[in-house]
Amino acid sequence: MMQAPSAAPRKTPLHARHRALGARMTTFGGWEMPVQYTDIGDEHRAVRTAAGLFDVSHMGEIEIAGRDALAAVQRITSNDASRLEVGHAQYSALMYPDGTPVDDLLVYRLAADHYLLVVNAANTGKDRDWISAALESEEDAVAVDTSRRYALLALQGPRSREILQGLTAVELDGLRYYTFANGEVAGVRATISRTGYTGEDGFELFVAPQAAEAVWAALTDAGAPVGLRPAGLGARDTLRLEAAMRLHGQDMDESTTLLEAGLGWIVGWDKGDFVGRGALSAQRTAGVRRRLVGFEMLDRGIARAGYDVYADGERVGRVTSGTWAPSLGKAIGMAYVPAAHGAVDNGIAVDIRGRRAQARIVRMPFYKRARS
Repeated sequence: MMQAPSAAPRKTPLHARHRALGARMTTFGGWEMPVQYTDIGDEHRAVRTAAGLFDVSHMGEIEIAGRDALAAVQRITSNDASRLEVGHAQYSALMYPDGTPVDDLLVYRLAADHYLLVVNAANTGKDRDWISAALESEEDAVAVDTSRRYALLALQGPRSREILQGLTAVELDGLRYYTFANGEVAGVRATISRTGYTGEDGFELFVAPQAAEAVWAALTDAGAPVGLRPAGLGARDTLRLEAAMRLHGQDMDESTTLLEAGLGWIVGWDKGDFVGRGALSAQRTAGVRRRLVGFEMLDRGIARAGYDVYADGERVGRVTSGTWAPSLGKAIGMAYVPAAHGAVDNGIAVDIRGRRAQARIVRMPFYKRARS
């Protein structure tokens, strides 16, 4: 029996630009995306020392609006959205009843009765369907997948404010972390959000797809004198791992609760009932049996996702993410281990192609940017 051909990967509005820049492309989350333009380490270091520009238009956008929009968002997500003022955002998660995440996401409050949920590219369809099914018939709230209305660019790094300020009248010094404002960037209508996935200061810009090329070009021209470089998914992954930012599908999924993933801080314990609250409350009382920990390699070798982890000669878990950390000059990773083995400085071993390489558990995040 012949298999039906798989769907061709989708392309962002900047696809031609990436090709023109000579990017190495890959399929990620159903999209053809740039992995790197030159060297991943160089792109990584540019973000840490100056600025990097990422195309993240593959991310999904789902809007919830209506008189009961807040009640709906409160019920289906883990964090307390009632604490959001208009113009503010928060990190949160869509929840299954057993306390595991459907997806992690950012929730933006656009108006009193209007919210924007930015979800992971690979999960957009699943999230849309789950949200639509979860909205109760008596609620005056509707969810709409508006992903095609947006292109999303991420300008990240210590020089990002300087670069962007020359292109917008929005006063960026007054835009605090996890807040956003509407204005223009290089003459293009945009939503400017002080958020990111790199562990650095930076901004994410929502623009119309047809305007993405113009905004990318303006940012590139403005940033070139101070060292801005285009950056791909490779650097985005090493940057986020140094900052211990979880990746859904690797560091958390339908088999791991938020508490096991170390994300109890995005649970709104005081907000009332929500999907998954009962399971999380029971686990909070009993204590987790396993937890996500960070580790650094002591022996040579890089621990990749899926590698087995050992303690006292027994297999106790698996690596979820692992890489060489350019900012730290060492190999790092995250893994689930039994809570009894999860103390900082405990020794573990990682099976790297049949060799058990020594490592030790360390505090996360591995990297913290200097605060000005």
